[in-house]
Amino acid sequence: MAGSILCVLRDEDKKDNGITEGIKLMHSRIVVVAVFGFLLTGCATSGIFNSANVTNVELSEGNYELVATNVSGHSSAGYLIGFSWAYRAEPRTLALLRVDGDEMLVNAAMEDLWASFGAEHGSPAGRKLALVNVRFDSDAANYLGLYTQQNVTIRADVVEFGD
Repeated sequence: MAGSILCVLRDEDKKDNGITEGIKLMHSRIVVVAVFGFLLTGCATSGIFNSANVTNVELSEGNYELVATNVSGHSSAGYLIGFSWAYRAEPRTLALLRVDGDEMLVNAAMEDLWASFGAEHGSPAGRKLALVNVRFDSDAANYLGLYTQQNVTIRADVVEFGD
């Protein structure tokens, strides 16, 4: 009788080991899915919005005045665990976490450009101004994939239209 009880215990041990192994396998699958999910998410930016709208303004009639040249605006953002690069005039970043700087680099650089203009030439509010000869510059610095920084600079000349 003692022998049959011992066999039952051994069968129970086998069932527990099977359940334990199944739980370990399920946990490892969850960890693998979570790691891949973590790697596939994060911060990514393509940086610039390419608009299809075009406005043509005739600048040959003398109805404008060049108010400022080479006005610039700058913005930057730093990210952990990722890479940044530029494709044409578009800054691109693929990273896990933005740790400093602006989320919308081109928009922030444009706002900085207008703030720079306003500091030197007065507020642009209520004036008929346009940017001409607009130039975008993008720069990326990568540090072994641990930290990356994306920089955007916009330069332009400003014209003011008369009546």
